[in-house]
Amino acid sequence: VIRRLRSVLKKTPFEMRMIDLNETVRGVIDFLGAVAHGRDIALKCVPATAELRVKGDAVQLQQVIQNLIMNAMDAVSEAGAREREVSVSTDRSGAWAEIRVSDTGPGIGAEDIKNVFNPFFTTKPQGMGMGLAIVRTIVEAHHGQISAENQSSGGAVFTIRLPIARGRS
Repeated sequence: VIRRLRSVLKKTPFEMRMIDLNETVRGVIDFLGAVAHGRDIALKCVPATAELRVKGDAVQLQQVIQNLIMNAMDAVSEAGAREREVSVSTDRSGAWAEIRVSDTGPGIGAEDIKNVFNPFFTTKPQGMGMGLAIVRTIVEAHHGQISAENQSSGGAVFTIRLPIARGRS
């Protein structure tokens, strides 16, 4: 991990390989399970029934998922949400693999939703506003898309779409 972080700081190219997105997500869920438990938050994972193969840098994609989950846990914690839950699901939508991170927090303010991925934009008192900007940069470097919206039931959902890989490597 330290070697990969150093390579990112040196602006070395991503280590692109065929990865199973379900395994990547499960690894992050396992890693953050104790944090969620300590915050009294239910961290749920709903993986796709089929394997989701994408071409990507597993470490970078894990960082993206980790950032989104941590933000969701912060939202649930700070809001004193009735149901303290963060859910991560994967699915296939046509030629895309999707990762959805949703929470039961207060959602994103109407004025804020269009700016959440902008550098230096933050709603956190101690935030620097770089986390979601970096997340978007990593997703786009993987030829993907990311969006944020509020759920009708409350809370926010972030959706990442990555192209399904063709062939084997």
